[in-house]
Amino acid sequence: MQISAAAVKELRERSGAGMMECKNALVATEGDIEAALEHLRKSGAAKAAKKAGRIAAEGSVVIAESAGVAALVEVNSETDFSANDDNFIAFAQAVARTVLSTRPTDLDALGAVMLDGGTESVETARQQLILKIGENISIRRFEIRATTVGVVGAYRHGKRIGVLVELEGASADVAKDLAMHIAASNPVCIAESDVPAALIEKEREIFLAQAATSGKPADIIEKMIGGQIRKFVGGITLLGQPFVKDPDTTVGKLLGKDGIVRSFIRYEVGEGIEKKEVNFAEEVAAQARGA
Repeated sequence: MQISAAAVKELRERSGAGMMECKNALVATEGDIEAALEHLRKSGAAKAAKKAGRIAAEGSVVIAESAGVAALVEVNSETDFSANDDNFIAFAQAVARTVLSTRPTDLDALGAVMLDGGTESVETARQQLILKIGENISIRRFEIRATTVGVVGAYRHGKRIGVLVELEGASADVAKDLAMHIAASNPVCIAESDVPAALIEKEREIFLAQAATSGKPADIIEKMIGGQIRKFVGGITLLGQPFVKDPDTTVGKLLGKDGIVRSFIRYEVGEGIEKKEVNFAEEVAAQARGA
């Protein structure tokens, strides 16, 4: 049947899908726009399922804040190009606001709630975004920090790194500075007592192997290793690190005896995701052979 340009335009505006997707949906439903909308939703779910296995290691971290509560969310795409798409950015921001307002317990619970500012669930909106962008889009993780006795500091570096830190006995400005420091210095844990014993032992073994060829006496080597371990621990613990705005003082000294770091969380886009190495020359050649 003949599908009018006006019908395609209306369906595009209401669904956000591409022109050909809309035209095909209208053809399949004999021009019924409401049925075509449902068709696109089902198509979106099917496409989302097909793309679910594709690696999404790019994307953005987003922060939403309100009255002593902050939410940190990582939303992933397959390419950085899509992460800069206005639709992707709007979706990621809406997801962060949704986490902040609903405080879901896990990703499944988040997917079931209504997207902030939208008319559909987070999961349905995600599937529709896949249909619109043409890539696998995933909500990888989120964290919420809230305090009634201290402050929550938040910092976002570009779109790839986000930090939340919960403090007591410190100002909001210090919390913000500390979140910035964590973004830059990436500490493993808060204090020396939090460092896993296995990690220290591993470093000790490495330092010992390096010192074994020095020819120095055992007691001197032990002192050397002790100093190296102290330096190592200071470098990976938040309180032991030199403060980024004033390297002559540590974070611990900056906070003083009254400042307490209750927790911190740092997200970096794609960390821990094994990215697929693509040889574009081979990919093009394979496509040419199959043509």
